[in-house]
Parts: sequence; C-alpha cells; structure tokens
Amino acid sequence: MTRFDFAPLYRTAIGFERLARLADASLAASEAPSYPPYNIEKTGDDAYRLTMAVAGFKPADLDVVVKDNTLVVSGRVGSETPHGEVLHRGIAARAFERRFALADHIVVDGATLENGLLSVGLKRVVPESLKPRRIEIGTTPAQPQPQQIANDPQATSVAA
Repeated sequence: MTRFDFAPLYRTAIGFERLARLADASLAASEAPSYPPYNIEKTGDDAYRLTMAVAGFKPADLDVVVKDNTLVVSGRVGSETPHGEVLHRGIAARAFERRFALADHIVVDGATLENGLLSVGLKRVVPESLKPRRIEIGTTPAQPQPQQIANDPQATSVAA
C-alpha cells in the first residue's frame, strides 16, 4: 500500500490532520473488497445519492448510520431461507460493512430499499452562520471641525 508523507504539510499548516486521515482512508478503501457494489451520483448542486445493490436483504437486515462525518452502511444475513433448501447460492447474502467519508455539512436526507437497491439521499446543508454574507460598507459621519474664535480686540478690552 502506498502511503503519503504529510510531514512537510504539518510544518507549515495547522488543522489539516483530517485531510491526511481522509487520504489514508481513501487508499485503504481502494484496496478493500468491493461487496456490495454501489454507485455515487450527484443529483443537484448540493445533492447526492448513494445506490447500493443489496439483493436478498430486507430493510430489517440493513443499518444506515452517520457518526463523525462517516456514513456506515451495514447488512447482516437473515437467518431464514425463503423457500426451503438452497441448492445453489448465486446471490451473495453475506454480512458487509461499507464506510463513506462525508464532507462537512453533508446530511442524510433519507433511505429507501426498492427492487434490491438501497438508495441513500445526501445533501449539503450549510448553516446560515457559515454562509457568505455581504457586509454593507458604511461611512462615518463627518467630524465637526472645531470652531476657532477670532481675536476680537473689543473682547480683550472689556476686562480693562
């Protein structure tokens, strides 16, 4: 397995440890088994869909969990056989666990199981406090200039 050395990055940047972990995780994921097969689609500007082929699994056999910016989809084998003894098993029904790293502010919008395909909707929801906002540029009111009293010869002669 190829590993990247992030030491130069750590010398000049702060807070990029998560990026290094994601790079390592993506390398490990590329060498992991590919069961069950899946597609990731971009369905809009801020919307995505994960579609996973899980033939033979019922909704009760599947778990979809989000924790610490990681989506975990797992399936466990049901204990019952549908119609008696199985002479040939061509449809894999083994337990699995797939992990997907989620970017910040990605939330699961829902999950459905139809015709052996598990579809998980995802969307980016950026909080209002993090969205760019336009700041109005104001002007400060003009500072009043100090008034200077002119030398009035009569004003000084009154005291005499």
